[in-house]
Amino acid sequence: MIRAIIVDDEAPARSELRYLLESIGQVEVVAEAANVREAIERLKDHGGDVMFLDIQMPGASGLKLAEALGRLKYPPAVIFVTAYSEHAAQAFDVNAIDYLVKPVETERLQKALGKARKYLAANTKGNQSERIPVEKGNKKLLVSTDKIHYIMAKDDYSYLHTSDDRYLSTVSLAQLEAKLEPYNFFRVHRRYLVNLNCVEEVTPISGGTLQLTLAGEDEKVPVSRRRVAGLKKALGL
Repeated sequence: MIRAIIVDDEAPARSELRYLLESIGQVEVVAEAANVREAIERLKDHGGDVMFLDIQMPGASGLKLAEALGRLKYPPAVIFVTAYSEHAAQAFDVNAIDYLVKPVETERLQKALGKARKYLAANTKGNQSERIPVEKGNKKLLVSTDKIHYIMAKDDYSYLHTSDDRYLSTVSLAQLEAKLEPYNFFRVHRRYLVNLNCVEEVTPISGGTLQLTLAGEDEKVPVSRRRVAGLKKALGL
């Protein structure tokens, strides 16, 4: 679940964006702000993974705020949402991950969220340090979340697949799903949990289901029919 803050001096614009985000799903709007000062307060109070930021507002501009956020150790991803296209170059100068022009289209917003997920997977503190305890032979090891491509459940165990090995975990797939959801993992099937950062190809197959090709993996991962819609939203498709 991505935690979002909406910053815009116009209340109808904030309401419209909130509606679109809630319609897409897997995004929680934790706060709204009407100016830069309020945005800073909301970020301190609520945290946030992504900030949807207008540019022209009373007082300091959104560009100034984005520049200041860039000096944080773990800044939120910044997506500008504005009525004007001429500020795009300046927006990317302050490391915005995307630039949306009002009125925002759902498909375009989904693509921006996909970029946000990739940013968060690469830059958040937790993703850089989280490790999962596993077993290999008679050894107890720790595997970093960013090394795991997918996890397959078999009997009462889970098998973690990396680019060069497979590891056993006595933790259930449901427990691993809860632990790894913040690190961009998605339950695509009752037996499979996938690192979305490793998905290279999504192939439709018969019966309205999908099949995933993962980086460095020969085995194709199935997607159950009831997980298809959620996976497409998660990938911004």
